[in-house]
Amino acid sequence: MTDRNTRHKASMEKLKARVDEKVADATEQRGLILINTGNGKGKTTAAWGTVTRALGYGYKVGVVQFIKGLWECGERNRLEEDPNLSVAIMATGFTWETQNREADTQACHAVWQEAEKMLSDPDTYLVVLDEITYMLKFGYLDIATVTQALENRPREQTVVVTGRNAHRELIAMADTVTEMQEVRHAFNNGIQARRGIDF
Repeated sequence: MTDRNTRHKASMEKLKARVDEKVADATEQRGLILINTGNGKGKTTAAWGTVTRALGYGYKVGVVQFIKGLWECGERNRLEEDPNLSVAIMATGFTWETQNREADTQACHAVWQEAEKMLSDPDTYLVVLDEITYMLKFGYLDIATVTQALENRPREQTVVVTGRNAHRELIAMADTVTEMQEVRHAFNNGIQARRGIDF
């Protein structure tokens, strides 16, 4: 074995020992709070990937969309055929298009009631609160209402929160926080969002 291969083998043995130790230490079993935030693309897409994974194992899943509900969504189009998936949509479109705070607040509260049902259902394995961060930022929902619902959810239920500018209280209670960072975005160069790729 060459010196390079010997060093590589020793390095990989040390890495394996560290990974094995972490795996052995991970003994707790419970649902998680996952946050996909940041200014980069892919927060909702990643959440739909998690939905696909859970449905693949036959779990019951709930998705609540607070912003993009009027947009066509390829993932939703395909996955809504699954009887284990429930989707609730705010269906007012982007808040900068509606420009009606009162109507947006009422629509938000109506769809939040659907979210609360999902968050209290012990049979629902996964709940996605897609772009709920904007509802908190704009003051349509109170942070205490949301954190209380998350704290009181069934122990085995996982929740994925998506959207920019995640509230610090959500970040504090989350198990995993991923910040998507934009390095370059095609839209900023005048390229339209593509069906089947971006939505």
